[in-house]
Amino acid sequence: MSEVSEVLEVEKRDRVGSRATRQLRRDGRVPAVLYGHGEQNEHLSIPETQVQTLIRHHSKMVELAGAIKDTALVSDIQFDPLGIDVLHLDLIRVNLRELVDVTVPVETHGEAPGTREGGVLIVNLHEVDIRCPAGSIPDSVGLDVGEMHIGDQLIAGNLELPEKVELVTPEETVVAHVEEPRVEPEETEEELAAAAEEPEVIARGGEEDEEEGEEAAG
Repeated sequence: MSEVSEVLEVEKRDRVGSRATRQLRRDGRVPAVLYGHGEQNEHLSIPETQVQTLIRHHSKMVELAGAIKDTALVSDIQFDPLGIDVLHLDLIRVNLRELVDVTVPVETHGEAPGTREGGVLIVNLHEVDIRCPAGSIPDSVGLDVGEMHIGDQLIAGNLELPEKVELVTPEETVVAHVEEPRVEPEETEEELAAAAEEPEVIARGGEEDEEEGEEAAG
């Protein structure tokens, strides 16, 4: 289970707008907004290095320190069009016992027998939506593929959910399946024969064209 492990040293932003935001990024900080619980929104900035650590650890819950002391859920991370630089963070005030809706990755485990039968294991859904206490957000939810044969599929209802975790994604959503390998259709004898004759036809056509050209020249 995820616990509040990331601490973000935040500063309040006195100025907002595109010009102030550009200056923040030049100073190595990322703009953010904190809202929720009926309190006023707080415009903040966070060191970019701490934001990158947050992303690497896939942290959902954070502890705010510095100008604001609070516990928050990372609601949204906005990236630039290339998906490299972080442009903005949305943070929601929470207490560790309240229920929150979050998206977590699906981790498969086990070896599907269908892969030994020549099939291919396809994971259709890499993330699912769940609801759980803010202090009990799992890093991922598991899916056991150890009994999947060719033609079998597993749905969201088959996911291994920790205690206090409720599935929000519809249960019937297909998460993984094992499909038969695709076989390229074999060429018929007629197609092979036609392919073998094709260069000869081109050559004969070229010779005939050349002869016709010589006759015309004569």
